[in-house]
Amino acid sequence: MSIKIPFFKKKQKEEFQGELENVPRHVAIIMDGNGRWAERKGLPRVAGHKEGVHAVNKVVRAAAKADVEVLTMFAFSTENWKRPKSEIEFLMKLPKEFLHVYLPEIMENNVRINTIGEFEALPEHTKEAIQHAIDETKHNDGMLLNFALNYGGRFEIMRAVKQIVNDIDCAKLSVEALDENLFSDYLYTNGLQDPDLLIRTSGEQRLSNFMLWQSAYTEFWFTDVLWPDFDESVWWQALNEYQHRKRRFGGL
Repeated sequence: MSIKIPFFKKKQKEEFQGELENVPRHVAIIMDGNGRWAERKGLPRVAGHKEGVHAVNKVVRAAAKADVEVLTMFAFSTENWKRPKSEIEFLMKLPKEFLHVYLPEIMENNVRINTIGEFEALPEHTKEAIQHAIDETKHNDGMLLNFALNYGGRFEIMRAVKQIVNDIDCAKLSVEALDENLFSDYLYTNGLQDPDLLIRTSGEQRLSNFMLWQSAYTEFWFTDVLWPDFDESVWWQALNEYQHRKRRFGGL
């Protein structure tokens, strides 16, 4: 697949000339730095989260333009419940605000929405907003926009192990039949290819309990850019860098 890279500011032109010959099918993003962005501007942390919503739309638009098949965005982790109650309440309102503003554009871009994580544990108003978007976009056959909400990689693996043990106890599954592919079927990402590229913003260089099983052979790309400042130009930098990676999956 060959995708022409758009031009941006003059000083960035040289970085974006040419075409992408190898577009990652599945891109995962750890959206980090909202709080630090706000603090540097003397604003409350929630202002960073609100600004980060606009960055989400920019990346969704760019990913759809690049013909990415799946875009998974780490929106709220199982560990995030430890944050102050007021911040959690604000974060739980953001899906409704995002979808209220951007769902028409998402529909225009033929994007389908889904979630991974413990969806039922979210507040009712959050679930209702997301479920509405899932229902509205379910017939779209373009890019899948996958929000990781109330998601934790270790919890996901433990959940899968418990379900496998239960299925073995109930004679629905034999130990001999269990392999990596079958194990993957018990994960939230059942039916999806593993991420080809994982992007993390804000300068941090760790997975933070995100897609631990799925990222075994994923290419990582880290940037110091804080999430609210992440835009189309940074997105194309990441995809341009991906072109220079050689993926051997343990081979030569």
